[in-house]
Amino acid sequence: MLKAISSFFEAHFIDMEEENEVSTAHRLQLASAALMIELCKSDQSIDDTETDALVEILKTRFDLDENELSELMLLAEQEARDSTSLYQFTSLMNENFEYSEKAILIGNMWEVAFADGKIDRYEEHLIRKVADLLYLSHVDFIKTKKFAREKYEA
Repeated sequence: MLKAISSFFEAHFIDMEEENEVSTAHRLQLASAALMIELCKSDQSIDDTETDALVEILKTRFDLDENELSELMLLAEQEARDSTSLYQFTSLMNENFEYSEKAILIGNMWEVAFADGKIDRYEEHLIRKVADLLYLSHVDFIKTKKFAREKYEA
């Protein structure tokens, strides 16, 4: 799995001199995508509106073209399927994300969850778990939820 991810990043993004900074950024993109895919699957039904929201968030947040986005989605799906815990994703984020970036990720997860018009208890549980692993305060957890809800109710 790691070889496939490395090959993807080398083919699309990495000049060997810039490998450290760029590869870290792309591993973070993959981890973010994998967490949001886990969220889509958490309620046992993958809804097209959630998937569409996920794709739009990834495209906008990471400025990816269609080919890069397709490959990232495939790799993230495989990574999410093969992972045994959320720690492998959140530990990378804790090492590299600023607090505000962690809050943005949680907000993005709420947007994906609200996309189908309802929050399943498994979705909320997963977002809460990720927020806890990212050391996001409860106040910011609630703020991101409220902001995403207002976005979809408008």
